[in-house]
Amino acid sequence: MTRFGSDSTPDGPVLALDTATKLGSVAVGTREGLLAEITLGVEVRHSESLLPAVRFALERSRVRPGDLRAIIVGGGPGSFTGVRIAAATAKAMVLALDVPLFSYTSLALLAAGTGVPDRAVCALLDAHGDEVFAACHRMPSNGGLETVLEPSIIDVADLAARLTSDRPLWVGGAALRFASLLGEHGNVAGSVLAVPRASSLLWLAQHAPHAGRVSDPAKWTPAYLRPPGVTQPE
Repeated sequence: MTRFGSDSTPDGPVLALDTATKLGSVAVGTREGLLAEITLGVEVRHSESLLPAVRFALERSRVRPGDLRAIIVGGGPGSFTGVRIAAATAKAMVLALDVPLFSYTSLALLAAGTGVPDRAVCALLDAHGDEVFAACHRMPSNGGLETVLEPSIIDVADLAARLTSDRPLWVGGAALRFASLLGEHGNVAGSVLAVPRASSLLWLAQHAPHAGRVSDPAKWTPAYLRPPGVTQPE
């Protein structure tokens, strides 16, 4: 089990981006809390809507790009195109602004969004057929992030059998899809928690910065989990 503490939290305004699923989002916040969050609709192209959403969120937060102290990005897995768009945007911004980059998997992002402390939370996204992108985390009430199961592609029945004794909270679109099976091995979170939210990236950067700090943004690549040539759900 991997544990991460809460030192070196970004000091000042930060921008968070996630477009790993059809419903992307952008958030701006500080240590004191959320300043703005914008959702990107499922019927729009993230490549066209992400930068306008960033500009709007910064304007409404009264934060200038030069005021930002870090960029935080959802680093997949998920839609290959969506993950790539957020990753490219985040890398360009950190290089232009000379600020740190933080990245957390879309699965950690989903787990953090439940706000459930001291319990294994397993996030699942569709990977076609009976396979899912899955990872499990625990968020201790005293802060930090524990990784119970590293991100992987796994058959959902095998995953459920493997974690029966943990009786986790299952969350994500694939958790809803396989709710009848997973409900026998824990609890399934409702649809309101099934989509990653950029504001949860703010929580992760505050409570588990070492889990997400990218040492070399220019060389960083997202966690696609499958090669780009292999079909992934959009």
